[in-house]
Amino acid sequence: MSELRRATAVAVVGVLALAAPEVGPRQTAMAAVLAAAPLLLVAGDALLLGEDGPFFELFARSEEFESGQLSGLGSFALAAAAVVAFAVGTPLSVVAAVTAVFTLTGGRVGAAVAIARGRGTFASMLAFVLAAIAWGATGTVAAGFVADGTPFGSFAPTQIGFFTAAGAVTAALLRDMFGGRDAPLILVSVAVVVWLCANIAPTVPLTRFVVGVIATTLLGYVAYGLGTASIAGMLTGMLLALFAVVLGGYGWFALLVTFFGLGALASKFRYDDKADRGIAEANDGARGSGNVLANSAVALAAVVGYAATVGPEPTLAAAFRLAFAGSVATALADTFSSEFGGLFDNPRLITTLGTVEPGTDGAITWQGELFGLLGAGLIAGLAALGFGLDAPTTGLVVVGGLVGMTADSLLGATLEGGRVGNQTVNFLATLSGGVTAGVLFVLV
Repeated sequence: MSELRRATAVAVVGVLALAAPEVGPRQTAMAAVLAAAPLLLVAGDALLLGEDGPFFELFARSEEFESGQLSGLGSFALAAAAVVAFAVGTPLSVVAAVTAVFTLTGGRVGAAVAIARGRGTFASMLAFVLAAIAWGATGTVAAGFVADGTPFGSFAPTQIGFFTAAGAVTAALLRDMFGGRDAPLILVSVAVVVWLCANIAPTVPLTRFVVGVIATTLLGYVAYGLGTASIAGMLTGMLLALFAVVLGGYGWFALLVTFFGLGALASKFRYDDKADRGIAEANDGARGSGNVLANSAVALAAVVGYAATVGPEPTLAAAFRLAFAGSVATALADTFSSEFGGLFDNPRLITTLGTVEPGTDGAITWQGELFGLLGAGLIAGLAALGFGLDAPTTGLVVVGGLVGMTADSLLGATLEGGRVGNQTVNFLATLSGGVTAGVLFVLV
């Protein structure tokens, strides 16, 4: 209960961020100071006052009774002050700053409620996300009202739902990576994500938004429940899927879900046999955030690029769409090639074609190459249906997937292990596949 009281008190402190929209759009140093002043006062009290009194006892964590300093509250208040001060002068950024502060503090209250009720890790994470969305949206509405007197400011309700959901999942992911601590970097990162989403998000149909949120939540729950993703991996996948369905559409979402689902099942297929051969994924096949990002970061960049260019630059937007499909085709082709092909004997190093031990970086089998072609073909077929591609354009997706899969093997044989790790190789491979498909579309 002490953590719940502390989290609630920090949420009340976060309300002071509403001084930023109250200051208005003045782009002056004095305006920035006025916006940050209430939070700076809290930071000063937290870092300079002694440990006597109810203020200290309300906010202090157990380890802070020894140091006599409210470092947690102080670092949060300083970070919040910096974010709102930087945002003053650009109304959109002010809304993003306030939303970020409310999102993080609201989520912490939700997690504290779950913990106080004796809930486990997954339940507390889910409570964090739901509370972060609800309180973050409240902050957005409040900031818009304070700034210009309108309930939602310049945003539609579905837009608010999108960028608060994106901010909430980002905050939950980063908190998991930081061991549950609200590091200042988390607040800054959430503010950037909210600002980006608010800038590029089109007006999303309500049905698609609701379906997207429900589908991404179910996807995360199933992935975690089946043991195919860790908490961090699940949150990363949910964030990517949310971007895909909101900024792209159902077709984009289908491609990403196909990769996540089939890739996870491929990792689990004959896991014990692969473990004996030294080629199994770590953590019983559960993918972490690094693995998910390495395979999907290019797809995320492509869907953001598409959303930013779909109106003014239709040709470029179409190229981003092909890059998305090509990167996902690469990810599934490489996963199928390694997870299924690695079960066959006599693999050969791609650079010399000499026989090597199973699990050697850059080793391939002809069976694995066929499985990789199957994976690229599956994604290309779904892209044809979801994006309405003709046969030649669909073929470009297959080509991109094969190029990326081959690049993964070449990089594995030449660089992996000594200079770069597996996740970097996966990222470069999906980049190769995505760029190949996008550039070929523009050229052809």
